[in-house]
Amino acid sequence: MRLVKTLPILLSLGAALGSVSAWALPNDQEQPIRIQADDAQLDDKQGVAVYTGDVIITQGSMKVTGNKVTMTRAPNGDIDVVTSVGNLAYFEQLQTQGDTKPVQGWGVTIQYMAQQNRVILIDKAKVIDKDNNVTQGEKIVYDTVKKLASAGRATGSKVTETRPRIDMVIQPKKKTDEQKAQ
Repeated sequence: MRLVKTLPILLSLGAALGSVSAWALPNDQEQPIRIQADDAQLDDKQGVAVYTGDVIITQGSMKVTGNKVTMTRAPNGDIDVVTSVGNLAYFEQLQTQGDTKPVQGWGVTIQYMAQQNRVILIDKAKVIDKDNNVTQGEKIVYDTVKKLASAGRATGSKVTETRPRIDMVIQPKKKTDEQKAQ
């Protein structure tokens, strides 16, 4: 009986989740969304879902994990903000077709601002791209459309580990045999 009452809420939330695909491969949006958690609290009227307990959300190549994930919908029904909190929260995604390694990110808090096409990692923020370049800091903001990242202090946010400076490691480009011969 309980499932029958919550089924419309789950279906409407599932439909709204389809717009999260902006931070995944284009064909990921055609894949089913799977949410695993120990507990779920859904408020369809307010457009809020809160998942707790080893939360794992997958859709195609995209994966988000955390101890607590909160999703809010915009008035038009699309996902507005996905906030994952954990010790550490995690996300990964393949950037382009043919990639064998996903971009990976960690932070105490990871926010995906769907309407603004931004991923924000706060507190112990770390991103490793497909070429093993590493960026670490208090806060990293990534624009999923422009493919631009900025890193700096997490001003206005409480952090458990202060990092007064950004730490980056950029791997050298691998040269082909032809380039080596020149």
